Amino acid sequence: MSDIQVEKTRFVAGTWEGVVRGALQGEDAPDIHVTLLGEAIEHSLTADPDTPGQWVLRVPVKAEHLNDGVQVFLIQDRAGGSVLASFTLITGEPLEDDIRVEVELLRAELDMLKRAFRRHCLEVSQ
Repeated sequence: MSDIQVEKTRFVAGTWEGVVRGALQGEDAPDIHVTLLGEAIEHSLTADPDTPGQWVLRVPVKAEHLNDGVQVFLIQDRAGGSVLASFTLITGEPLEDDIRVEVELLRAELDMLKRAFRRHCLEVSQ
């Protein structure tokens, strides 16, 4: 498991920004890898002049990254391969219907589980 931590600070003007911490002072910048659908995404990692051992990560979201559906950007430690953070973009009108249908299916399954659990509790108490 990586000691590196990534914390989102903001998403502004099409750029996701975060702070990378966890490496010791004086170390080189962590080897961060950002991917979307398995493809490497351009990003920048610069030392924070005010805080030693801290870096500012910027991931520009380009127009070609925007498609209908859910797009998940993974921020990983290249050395360990662990996922340090992620951010998700959801776009497109058809997705709205998909989410509503999924929520309705989840509600139906939850109701079914509640009924089965209540039935089980009644059987055990008898």
